[in-house]
Amino acid sequence: MAGKALKREIIKTKDGSQTLFIPELNEQYHSVNGAVQESEHVFINAGFNQLKHLEHLRIFEVGFGTGLNAILSYFHKQNQKISYHSIEKYPLKQEEYNLLDFPEFISKNNDLNEVFLLMHLCQWDKYENISSKFELKKEEISLIEFLTTQSYHLIYFDAFAPEIQPNLWTVEVFQKMYDLLEQDGILVTYCAKGQVRRNMLEVGFNVERIPGPPGKRQMMRAIKS
Repeated sequence: MAGKALKREIIKTKDGSQTLFIPELNEQYHSVNGAVQESEHVFINAGFNQLKHLEHLRIFEVGFGTGLNAILSYFHKQNQKISYHSIEKYPLKQEEYNLLDFPEFISKNNDLNEVFLLMHLCQWDKYENISSKFELKKEEISLIEFLTTQSYHLIYFDAFAPEIQPNLWTVEVFQKMYDLLEQDGILVTYCAKGQVRRNMLEVGFNVERIPGPPGKRQMMRAIKS
């Protein structure tokens, strides 16, 4: 989100799940065609499910936002250990995430709601155990400021669209993402814009356009090969 924290409203998307809408930007956190189905398609099916063979999967997320990608990753994990590292410059307030119904929408298991709240309530700037095989670290920082010596197998690139945050879709940013990934690591994003693809290619990614979620023809998956 550019510049400052802006007013956010909860709206319902076409699949029945919720997202947040920012009137000042006329932008929402997830697709209005379906928040959960978009995240399932882009980040879980095209990214997470491609790496289920790894015993210990390290994920980096650009934009913790509502916590939807994190709770879906938790829900879909099997026996592997997950280290989930996410950054968010403008975290949700408690009165906002308390109203989100993702856990109930994803599963009728009441434990998922407790996990979702724990993800939002856990301390920042350190790994916290959400369960015995899922640890979460959140940092209140922008992608431009973010530095780490860690490497990752998977990046969820879930920044706001290039029209809203153009500085997060540059060659320099994708060089940073490329350097963060392990060999054969994957970056997935809902975006399929030509200039973004060219920026990814310039830094060495092998980029493929694949079918997008409902309401969007294509998305991109980039592999460090």
